[in-house]
Amino acid sequence: MNTILRSSSAQAEISTLGAELVSFTRKDTGTEYIWSGDAAYWTGRSPVLFPIIGAVRSGEIKVQGQAYKLANHGFARRSEFTVVEASESRAVFRLTSSEHTLASYPFQFNLYITYTLNENTLKLDYRVENIDQQDIFFQLGTHPAFNCPLDENGSFSDYVLEFSETETLEREFLNSAGLRISGQSEPVLKGGRILPLTHEMFKDDALVFQNVASRQITLKSKLTAKSVAVSFEGFPDLGIWQKLNAPFLCIEPWQGFADRDTFDGELQDKEGVIALEPGATFASSLTIEIN
Repeated sequence: MNTILRSSSAQAEISTLGAELVSFTRKDTGTEYIWSGDAAYWTGRSPVLFPIIGAVRSGEIKVQGQAYKLANHGFARRSEFTVVEASESRAVFRLTSSEHTLASYPFQFNLYITYTLNENTLKLDYRVENIDQQDIFFQLGTHPAFNCPLDENGSFSDYVLEFSETETLEREFLNSAGLRISGQSEPVLKGGRILPLTHEMFKDDALVFQNVASRQITLKSKLTAKSVAVSFEGFPDLGIWQKLNAPFLCIEPWQGFADRDTFDGELQDKEGVIALEPGATFASSLTIEIN
């Protein structure tokens, strides 16, 4: 079942499966900004990554000495959320721990995703509640995919990413299992704000960056007035990805990232993991502005 939010200038559609944004369009131009999920490239559109980001070594997490099988990016994106609240401009979705989630992630939690539409801006508020009697550990990430090019003007390589702050970005590389390769990195931006896009930059999978200074990234081209600005809070890390040669780009603010290929610790030892005490709440947000 899908929930539709409307404003005078835009419309957003969210599925209860994964609480995933599946459409975000402007009414004046009819332009669709979210990737279609075409299976020829990638069926995702804007999944939430929880309780892990990327891959874990051997496909398992370890908690108190016990191993639990957990698929890449976690289970939230494949889980049915409950609609807690819905109006013309706001909808709240909740995923609660269950026997199914406990089999792969032995912690009790509530994950809320709240969508608020204000004209051509859609805000996603993420909230994780620890309803367990012990500390819980998790990662949380976003994965919105935007059509690129955004219209018939130009091609993918005509687009750039514009960062709100001057950045020096060192890219980490992933191996065939999706794990970060220890000791292998490459600078992609040195003291600048503009990152030109090419399909070739994704031949080795996603670009993974730690501790990005910017809080806004804009996908834009000189050949069109149409653009997407992605703002975020509570997400220090970043993934940029496309399925090679696909007509979309993912801008993915994260808290955490995939395991290194040498990692052999417990979930609580993962880089970028969030630790939450009983009764505590973690909050972060993502805002998408379509122009």
